[in-house]
Formats: sequence, C-alpha cells, structure tokens
Amino acid sequence: MPEYSAYLYLCFPIPYTFALMKVAIYGRDFSTKLPARQEAHTDSTADALQTLFTRLDKAGVEVLVYEPFLKHLGKKIKAKNTFTKHEELKGKVKFLFSIGGDGTFLETVRFVRDSGIPVVGINTGRLGFLSGITKEEIEPAVDALLKGKYSLDKRTLLELNIKGKYFSECRYALNEITVQKTDSSSMITVHASINGKFLNTYWADGLIVATPTGSTAYSLSCGGPIVMPDSDNFVITPIAPHNLNIRPVIISSHDVITLEVEGRSPHFLVSLDSRSENVQSPVKLSIKKADFLFSLVNLEKQDFLLKLRSKLHWGLDKRN
Repeated sequence: MPEYSAYLYLCFPIPYTFALMKVAIYGRDFSTKLPARQEAHTDSTADALQTLFTRLDKAGVEVLVYEPFLKHLGKKIKAKNTFTKHEELKGKVKFLFSIGGDGTFLETVRFVRDSGIPVVGINTGRLGFLSGITKEEIEPAVDALLKGKYSLDKRTLLELNIKGKYFSECRYALNEITVQKTDSSSMITVHASINGKFLNTYWADGLIVATPTGSTAYSLSCGGPIVMPDSDNFVITPIAPHNLNIRPVIISSHDVITLEVEGRSPHFLVSLDSRSENVQSPVKLSIKKADFLFSLVNLEKQDFLLKLRSKLHWGLDKRN
C-alpha cells in the first residue's frame, strides 16, 4: 500500500487524497426574471461555473450541482451528478460553492444547516459581502482550498419558533428575521419582549432582528449599526418607525426575542433572509440563537475590515 500511494503521488500534481474529495455547487434558478436580464446573468454565471468545473476536474474533485440551477443553465453546462436536498450533502461533501450574489449565498443555509459544511462564495452579483471571490479569482481560490490555505469564519444563525407549518423546510437565518406589512398603506404594530420582559411597541412598516452578519445588510439600510462578526450580539432595527425617537437596540445573542404582530390586515410578511411567507395574525414569533454555527470560508487575503472599506468606499474622496 505505501508503494501504491507513492506511485499515485508521483503521477498526479496534487496529493491523491484530494482525488477522493467531493464538493457541491449551488446557484439560483432565475427563470422568473426578465428574459434580457436572465440571459445576461446566465451567461456570466455559466462562465464562472465552467471555470470552476475545469479547475476542480483537473484536481480530480467530484462535483454535485444543484439540479434546478443546472436545468436553468441548460446546454451551457454539462454535469453528471446533482442534488436537491440537504440530506444528499450532509457528511458527503467537503465544501459547498455558492455562485451568485449574497442572496444566493444566504440560500445555502437550507442545504448546510447543522452539517458544518463550509460555504465558499463566488460573486457574480453586485456587492458581495459574503460572496467575496470574483470570477477572476476562481482558479487561485480553488488552489488555495486544495492546499488548505483558508480559515473558517464561524457565524451565528437565528432560529424561528412559530406555530403552524410556516417555513417547515428550514427555520434558520444567517442575516436576519424580519416582520413586515403586506400592503403599502397602513403600518403594523409589533409588541417586542426580551426574555419575557416587555421591550417596546413598534408602530412601523416592520421590524428586523439581525445577526452580526446581517448588520451590514437590510438592518444597515434602515439605520442599524455595523456589528463585528465575532460579536455575541443581535440587533433589533425598526423599519420606518412612526415615532422618530425609536432607535435600533443591540442585545445579547443569548436573549430570546418574542414578537406579537397586529394590524389592519389579517396577514403580515415574515422573512428569513431571502425566504418569505405570509403569516396570519394573531401569532407569536420566538427568535433565538441557533444551537450550531455556520462556516464561511475565508481565504488568506480576505479580511472583514478590508471588505468594509472596499464595499462601503470608506476613505475615498469622491470629489475627483
């Protein structure tokens, strides 16, 4: 056996243990988009996916592709192995690659869950806070992964507890859990409590409960603070509150938040990251920290503070 291992090592440019590696690739099905925009996005994503396929194939890595994503790409990409459920990945793949924007990255939570599978974000979208690898960086990024030159950034997840069949597939969120009104006219009333103690009644368009990861997303656009990823906190941010003296609140991630929603409409909208459902009132929502963490892959040159400066254009003089 030692002689056989040495033979494989000499014949292949990478250690033969990588030849046994299996990874998964996830992307969105954009079939509901406008045709022109859909075609442009498809071409960009297909190019990135082909580059990734080629590099992984050279390394002898087995690849599984999300089946609806592969069907969306049509004849642009050919792949033999597919997946549709998280059970097909748990304990079977080394990495999950997300190809798209941050919204696509967030959807990988449904497939990773408590499996501990690290997620690698390849950005074919716009901002790319979570999907930090550009199309031009795909090949060196794969090489770095194969050589073990990366770190795992452990991120906190939110867990929703609600009666009924809402979000029965997956009740976890990486960025935020949001309650919002369903129409454009009247506000909703949100009674919020922390660990059973009354916090405040919000008359607003909605309310966001965000993780540190989500503090640079929807919460930030509504005036919430930026929270460092390793902070053990959550942020409660109102959306267009009626009372102008209402401000975001930072709480411990060990707290349990309870929300009771009422309004003129019999329904309101609940969102877990990019997944939304209409919920009938009255109902009580309980939000707490999930009992497992999400693993985000950081390459050696990736840094949160660098992302803040580059993505938010801090320190740049726009007058020139």
